[in-house]
Amino acid sequence: MRYSSAIWSCCCAVLTLAGHVGLGAQIVRSGDASLAGSYRNPEKGGWIFVHLQGSPAAIGYQHGYLLAPEIEDSKRAIELSTTHGVGHSWAELRAVSKEIFIPKLTPEYQEELSGIVTGARARGSHLDLIDLVTMNAYMEFSYYYDASKRLETKGVVSHAPEHCSAFIATGAYTKDGRIVIGHNNWTDYLTGTRWNIIFDIQPATGRHFVMDGMPGLIHSGDDFGINDAGIMITETTIGNFFGFDSHGVPEFIRARRAMQYAESIDDFERIMKDGNNGGYANTWLVGDRKTNEIAQLELGLKHVTLSRTKDGYFVGSNFPIDPKLTAEETDFPASDPNTPNQVRHRRWDQLMAEHKGKIDVELGKKFETDHYDAITKEIDPNERTLCGHIDRSSRGMKNWQGPYGPAGAAETKVADSAMAEKMSFEAAMGHPCGVAFNASQFLKEHKEYGWQKPLLEDVKVNSWITITARQDSNGSGSR
Repeated sequence: MRYSSAIWSCCCAVLTLAGHVGLGAQIVRSGDASLAGSYRNPEKGGWIFVHLQGSPAAIGYQHGYLLAPEIEDSKRAIELSTTHGVGHSWAELRAVSKEIFIPKLTPEYQEELSGIVTGARARGSHLDLIDLVTMNAYMEFSYYYDASKRLETKGVVSHAPEHCSAFIATGAYTKDGRIVIGHNNWTDYLTGTRWNIIFDIQPATGRHFVMDGMPGLIHSGDDFGINDAGIMITETTIGNFFGFDSHGVPEFIRARRAMQYAESIDDFERIMKDGNNGGYANTWLVGDRKTNEIAQLELGLKHVTLSRTKDGYFVGSNFPIDPKLTAEETDFPASDPNTPNQVRHRRWDQLMAEHKGKIDVELGKKFETDHYDAITKEIDPNERTLCGHIDRSSRGMKNWQGPYGPAGAAETKVADSAMAEKMSFEAAMGHPCGVAFNASQFLKEHKEYGWQKPLLEDVKVNSWITITARQDSNGSGSR
């Protein structure tokens, strides 16, 4: 890993307690009261687990202090990836953040973001609030905001990256009739190898929640999480979407608020729609373990639809659903059945039908690491398989990655209702499918991606581990 957990011994004394499944929790002992109750576990399976708690300022400070080196590294990767993707400098992106996003921050999350800055600076970082906001908004404004401006001038529209393969099922489709949810995160490997944090957050207000994420981000970003009200959340990006309201509430604020405050599917819908700016437009898959109901919220800018059921499934692979949204808010080639998004959609439907009544966490893992190409009918990991490996495809992925683009599924999570009751899920960082990505070898063979050389890392084959949120004030039950 880039940074050893040993660095913490230079900053504070630590006490190792007996932890869940043999992994000890590191409780920070320091004269700094803002760190009280927070800790960072040793890396396990490629993941770094951090527990944060308290006021917004305290949560932010703990985040910044415990993950300072990783936040700096994350910023470099986001900057390199995003500036290359949209053709704007980091200074230009910061200027947009200052004008569009910072004025829309709620007091709670402005305090948390400012706390991250303060905590990271206590460890030697030089990042400021504008940097942190730009990092948090990188998926929404760098493409959605930029696309809206280019449309106004009839320029070439930049498309948001195609993110993720996900499912949620309940009722007759699952083994026990309760909810099963799964998600893999499609991203460029440049940033995807940094999506390795498990945030376990107990805020002073709202619900206790656990989610995956990137250092420096206050939201998950790829949006997989569970809160203690029983709400299970994930999503996939709406492919080829355009549209942005610069007067709206940033998506990263709404997504974090929904994770923290939603106690029902209705709550989730209300929070995500409130001030919707169209940024990072997603099809959200949501479950309520208390009722075994699941829902699909397709959140465009002009068109928003909610479907819900207690007996069925919803899947996502970056395809738009509502015909009006498809026609008016995307340039998605809906008439082409062979786009990667549509091919993955057919594979999802096939798997749901074949395994109806049997779906559980173990099958969910198999689904999310599936390499079956529904066009060639062969096992061939590429851009058309649920577990994406664009780096192995001469076709690349139109509007996002060129031939052999170093991108695909970079991490995976699966859970069921029983796990959600314990604030727990199965997670695999990297490629649990068994297909590794060797960065140095790749760059030797594909010199056109040499601009990534300073930061591109291997995507390793890691085993699944069980993630469980902190269950009591002593940190027992944490992993």
